[in-house]
Formats: sequence, C-alpha cells, structure tokens
Amino acid sequence: MSVGLEVLETGPLSTVQDLGRPGLAGIGVGISGAADRGSLRLANRLLGNDESAAAVEVTLGGFAARARRDLTVAITGAPCPVTVDGRGAATNALVRVRAGALLRLGVPERGLRSYIAVRGGIAVEPVLGSRSTDVLAGLGPDRLSPGAMLPVGPPPGRCPVTDFAPVAELPADELVLTVVPGPRADWFAGGALDALLSEPYTVTAEANRVGIRLDGPELKRSRDEELPSEGMVVGALQVPPSSRPTLFLADHPVTGGYPVIAVVVSGDVDKAAQARPGMRLRFAVGRRRNR
Repeated sequence: MSVGLEVLETGPLSTVQDLGRPGLAGIGVGISGAADRGSLRLANRLLGNDESAAAVEVTLGGFAARARRDLTVAITGAPCPVTVDGRGAATNALVRVRAGALLRLGVPERGLRSYIAVRGGIAVEPVLGSRSTDVLAGLGPDRLSPGAMLPVGPPPGRCPVTDFAPVAELPADELVLTVVPGPRADWFAGGALDALLSEPYTVTAEANRVGIRLDGPELKRSRDEELPSEGMVVGALQVPPSSRPTLFLADHPVTGGYPVIAVVVSGDVDKAAQARPGMRLRFAVGRRRNR
C-alpha cells in the first residue's frame, strides 16, 4: 500500500466515504457513508473494485490532487468538468492518471456531490469497520485538507469489464421523491400529509450531509406534547416546531425528538443527496421498500 493522491484543493467540502457503518445504531453510531450511494457503487464497479471501497466525495467541485503514482480513476455523481494536466476527461468512465499528473474537478452544472474512486480504493485507516467521515459524530478520517496524503490499496483481482457507463441526466429544477407514511403520521392534523404531497418544497441554504431544511407548506401537528427521542433513519422527514420538514441524509442523528411524517424510500435518497439550494422537491406516496 502506498500514497496514491496528494490533495491540493478541497473545494467547500471533500471527505472519504464508503458504504458506512450499518448495524451500529443500537450503540449510538450512525451509518454515515456516501450521501449518494448509487454513484459510489457505480464508480467502484467501473474500476473492478468491491462496491464498498472508499472513495472521495467532493461537494460542489473545486477539488485538485496530484497523482503520486500511476492510477486509474472514475468520477461519478454530479457531472462536472474534469481535467488531467489541463486536458479534459470524461465522467462515468475510466480515466488514466499518470504519476505526477494533476487531477482537477470543477463546479458541476447540476447536482451537488461527485465521487472520485481509484482502482484499489482509498485505504485510510477504518474506524468501526468503515473509512467514512461522519461530520456529525466526528468519526472516521478528518475532512480532507490541502496536503493530505491518500493511500491506495492493491488493485483487485478482477479487471474492469467496461470503460464507460451511460447515466441519466440529473434534473435541473425539480426532483420527485417517493415516500411512505412515517411512524408518527398520526401526530399531525388532518390534511398535513396531503399538504406534504400537494406542493413543492424548496431546498434551503441549510443543507449538508446531516440533512436538508425545506421551505414550503406548513405541516400542522394535532398533538402538542413532547415526543420522547426515538430512532431515526436515512430519508426521514422530521418536522420541528417550525412546521416545515427536515430531510435526513447520510450523517443524520440516530435519534430525534420531533415527529416523522414520512420517509423517503432508500432508492430516492441518492437523488435527494444531489439537491442543491433553491431546487424544488416534490413528494409522492409509493409502496414500502426494503431499506
């Protein structure tokens, strides 16, 4: 194992992420992991890595790193300008980066989070079985900063079977997310669920890996007493006293004391993770899926 990338610039936020720490909520440890898990999986599949291999999650571009040895990388998620020593490179494809070359990601036109996976995986030390940075709990490696050296593991035994993956274009203005009624839907006044489904909500500037505060129709409660803290899951739409929902993402707290009116199904949480401030979210009821 040797250093593969020297981080030079990180943009607003760049972290190491894999598929997280599932199964530890009972001891107060959230799952964390990539906010857009499907994009992480795709990057690793392109490279022949295990789907759970760690990669770099880049928020709103502005990332630059120098290869310390010959690398093969794949960039997925929010499509952004990619250059290697100033020459354009494709997203959702295999990209060769020679030792000494400068890899740079610009600001995506659509979406929020891009993923840089390296054949062999980013091999920082795991914490509780995962290499993910949990920004809420402070677990895992530090947020990336200029000068960080990222080790890369040995290449996997299998070879990549394709060098490009066609991906549907991210919507620019509005996302439709499927929800199922939450465990505390009965804490809300009649018509609250209809209000959630009837009008779009706007993603506010208060959005990060923990969750997204939304602005839109108020969701009035029918019960005013305190709700004891209870378990939370990714995709939960929790409604605080403002009567407007917060959508929990990868680094959400494991418990919460406000009622959850609905839960975004797991397959749509990846889409929510790409929502930028100002984007509209619509919610539609669907069938419950396994999480």
